[in-house]
Amino acid sequence: MQAITVQDREAGAGGLVLAELPHPHAAENDVIVKVHAAGFTPGELDWPGTWTDRAGRDRTPSVPGHELSGVVTELGYGTTGLTIGQRVYGLTDWARNGTLAQYTAVEARNLAPLPADVDHVTAAALPISGLTAWQALFDHAHLQTGQSVLIHGAAGGVGSIAVQLARAAGAQVIGTGRAGDRDTALGLGAHAFVDLQTEKLEDIGDVDVVFDVIGGEILERSTALVRPGGTLVTIAEPVTVHPCDGRAVFFVVEPDRVRLSDLAQRVRDGRLKPIIGDVRPLTEAVAAFTPAKRTHGKTIIRVAED
Repeated sequence: MQAITVQDREAGAGGLVLAELPHPHAAENDVIVKVHAAGFTPGELDWPGTWTDRAGRDRTPSVPGHELSGVVTELGYGTTGLTIGQRVYGLTDWARNGTLAQYTAVEARNLAPLPADVDHVTAAALPISGLTAWQALFDHAHLQTGQSVLIHGAAGGVGSIAVQLARAAGAQVIGTGRAGDRDTALGLGAHAFVDLQTEKLEDIGDVDVVFDVIGGEILERSTALVRPGGTLVTIAEPVTVHPCDGRAVFFVVEPDRVRLSDLAQRVRDGRLKPIIGDVRPLTEAVAAFTPAKRTHGKTIIRVAED
């Protein structure tokens, strides 16, 4: 099968190549998925799991990408809950070969059934962004109706989903980003928007929840905006500065079949819309890691036609 592989850590994205790999093996509780569409995170080439397995052993050449939508073609021993021919979507393990391939092996528990009226490209944009946004807002920050939430990167892959989920939950939503992101964030449901390049973050005032996807100086400055009893949640980096009278949480997204099913239903109902930028074939996936220009939305790799 064809797959995007990487084996030189020092080369970064320059080491990505389209190569031929053996068909994956379905271990116990695995399924083999024929990938129709896949998502990736450019920063994953810096993740330890891209290069080593859970025991710390080198596993290159490895296949990047951890989001997929496709069709089950094979069941491993003991696998239950899914059937051959079923449309599925979800995310793969961080320390196993990923989704930028024609076929991939995935633990069945990491996947959810995909309704027939949700296309594969849309579904591939949901797993990491959707689960991250939900877990940040509701599992970690416990956002409630009527509370205020500041969402950094409100027009990005994760932030755009968070804006929609927070608005649907009845929260007062403030988004941040660049000037060109204002209309997108407001169109998704944000009540207000702050241009981080020209406007003062501190003018926002206190909020109940801050959801950070940027890190660095923005993360540090955001701690002062959390009102007593509030929560700052970040996926960018471990927290070193905490709110004076609130909580700070750093987390990594986890698989959740039930929540994936809920997110797909929200897409079907028109209550949730992932922002998709470029859609490229597998042969252009290497170039997609280092785009010539910034695009709104998530880049999706179309591996096979629906």
